[in-house]
Amino acid sequence: MTSETDPRFLRSREAILNAARQLLLEGGPTAVTHAQVADRAGVGRATVYRHWPQVEPLLLEAMSGVPMPFLDRPTTPTREWLRRELTAIARQLELDDVRAVSTTLANAALWDEVMDKRRAQFAAILADRLASALDDAEARGEVALGLPSREAAAMVIGPLYYRATIERASAGVGLVDAVVAAVGVWRGE
Repeated sequence: MTSETDPRFLRSREAILNAARQLLLEGGPTAVTHAQVADRAGVGRATVYRHWPQVEPLLLEAMSGVPMPFLDRPTTPTREWLRRELTAIARQLELDDVRAVSTTLANAALWDEVMDKRRAQFAAILADRLASALDDAEARGEVALGLPSREAAAMVIGPLYYRATIERASAGVGLVDAVVAAVGVWRGE
């Protein structure tokens, strides 16, 4: 019996993932440490290290099972909702652990098929949600889009990601407002 089929191995792995997800939901990425996960899962720290020697892959796997709140449940006016959502994304990207996870995922996706599937799922969720919200806003007459709604995800998330990961700087209100304005012509301006 290999370790991957050993029931004890599988139980400890699942307990660790559940603990990491709970900590992620309760305290964000910074709460997911080997020590805190071990304590929450009821396993030794060495067991957590054996499954995930580094915390970033553990975070990535834990994140794949956590509902993603960004760009979910759009409200009107859409422009204000989009500002709030992009500001929340920008604030999360300022956290070192989130920055590490997002860049690790992007990097690992280049060579790892499993990570690339996770990256694609994450990107599809963001793009689908944003496109749907913008299409609905355009149908209500709130905005005249300046580009296809599916292209908006790359255009609005890209600058925030660039600012956080490449420049390692904060995306201020000015950048968020510029990104929102670039989506199209907002009615009532």
